[in-house]
Amino acid sequence: MDGAREALRRVFGFDDFRGAQPAVVERVLAGRSTLAVMPTGAGKSLTYQLPATILPGTCVVISPLIALMHDQLRGARANGIRAAALTSADTDWRETMDAYRAGALDLLYVAPERASQPQFREFLSAAEIALFAVDEAHCVSEWGHDFRPDYRQLRPLLDSFEGVPRLALTATADARTQADILEQLGIPEDGLIVAGFDRPNIRYTVRHRENAVKQIERLMGEEPGPGIVYATTRAKVERIADDLARRTGRPVLPYHAGLDPAVRAANQAAFVASEDMVIVATIAFGMGIDKPDVRFVAHAGIPKSIEAYYQETGRAGRDGDPAQAVMLWSAGDFAQARQRLGEVEEERRAGERTRIDALAMLVETATCRRAVLLRHFGEDPPEACGNCDNCREAPGVIDTTELARKLLSAVYRTGQSFGFGHIQKVLTGAADDRVSQRGHDRLSVFGIVGEDEARLLQPLSRALQARGTLVATEHGGLRLGGEAKAILKGERRVDIVQPPPKSGRAGRKERNRSANPIGDPLFEALRELRRELAAEAQLPPYVIFHDATLREMAAIRPTSRAELAEIGGVGARKLEAYGDTFLAVIRQH
Repeated sequence: MDGAREALRRVFGFDDFRGAQPAVVERVLAGRSTLAVMPTGAGKSLTYQLPATILPGTCVVISPLIALMHDQLRGARANGIRAAALTSADTDWRETMDAYRAGALDLLYVAPERASQPQFREFLSAAEIALFAVDEAHCVSEWGHDFRPDYRQLRPLLDSFEGVPRLALTATADARTQADILEQLGIPEDGLIVAGFDRPNIRYTVRHRENAVKQIERLMGEEPGPGIVYATTRAKVERIADDLARRTGRPVLPYHAGLDPAVRAANQAAFVASEDMVIVATIAFGMGIDKPDVRFVAHAGIPKSIEAYYQETGRAGRDGDPAQAVMLWSAGDFAQARQRLGEVEEERRAGERTRIDALAMLVETATCRRAVLLRHFGEDPPEACGNCDNCREAPGVIDTTELARKLLSAVYRTGQSFGFGHIQKVLTGAADDRVSQRGHDRLSVFGIVGEDEARLLQPLSRALQARGTLVATEHGGLRLGGEAKAILKGERRVDIVQPPPKSGRAGRKERNRSANPIGDPLFEALRELRRELAAEAQLPPYVIFHDATLREMAAIRPTSRAELAEIGGVGARKLEAYGDTFLAVIRQH
């Protein structure tokens, strides 16, 4: 490991490893197969890129998306690592194949579709392989949230190169998925390293969706850096992107599978290169993005699962600086998710229902959001994190058991076919023609809810729908489900979170939380130089240097190459390429 630390300093410019990196690297260098479960931003790629510069032979990296591979390629090459990819988007495949056969590559990136082909196995046998790295390894598991069948075909390739260690990497795998990955990729149980799932720099906030555009506009006002907004449909992506661009004046672009491929690629490239752009996207976006300076991720509707939420929010703050994850939800989101269960194969239905219930628990909790997330992944976190909305401003909890019984009873007695608005009028005794025409003003539940309770009816209805206790019918009515019968019998207590006032916490302006020294002339000059160099080299700015590296330069003000080499993130290749230029700007200040 002494040699590994020397290479870490020389190639990447870092003095020491972080978190689980040394344990993973040590196993890889010893030739032992490993599954590393590490949070996004924990430096997973370094655990195979560094050994690739030390071990004889080529590290073959199997990765699911071309954009992700090319992002990794840019970063590796910027650090002087000999790297190439064999994908449908690469035109230099002959040169790449020749370089591999000649032993002139440290890293070779391929997609699982190519890696699983017999002819590719034959091609690989022409040179020495140091390591197989399987990125986004949760894709191999049917229990994972992003299953890819081609990943299940990788085992014959791995088995045909006896003695070559395997390194599987993922940020999102619960215990069941971890066990499946180990089995599918032939990794021994003692090869499992779980680094933990906590991302302490991300602040988690969950709000009921009142007006998504206005709520995200407020968030953009707090966070001037790059952001990602996830919407559930292509139409919503287009509408939200247009509205945000018009209302904020910030650059905002859409991204979804319905766009012309050239437009989609251009929008993604613009976002990766930008320091303030917001991209509004379906979940098709993001898996191929390794942009470290994303300052916020907002969900304009619920994600598919807690695993998906963790992965999508994990695209914020990969550089370790403060970032925000904001989810906006409605009862309709959960109603649609539960209705879609009918389209799922029967053997997968119970698992999908469990995922929806877990999301509902995250949304409805009055306790620490981070603790709910981490417990889902099998961890035993502290009761409070101090960096989620509930920890920062603890909500009240109200016992609404009796009101829930009244609401459920009204749904039942009106025939389980009317929407919330009608039920609300019945319970509050409203004078309404539709209510009286159906004789609902003569029911025992008519007018049994007073003014104080009435304001809780809507948040209670939302909570019961999220939990599956009230279920939306296909015609927009409500029927009983889940624990409704037990609640009506008095066997279950119903607590809900105290709803905030209309102008409440969602609209509260917070101070700018940027970790960057705003107004520091040297820091701004270094960022401007980085922009110019990035544009000239056609690279995203962060590939030149991260903000954290520029902050350290501005604080320490090195005057020589030797001093600059001590700054975190300045490796030998970058020192040679950019050192004198950055030193010149520092001397001017």
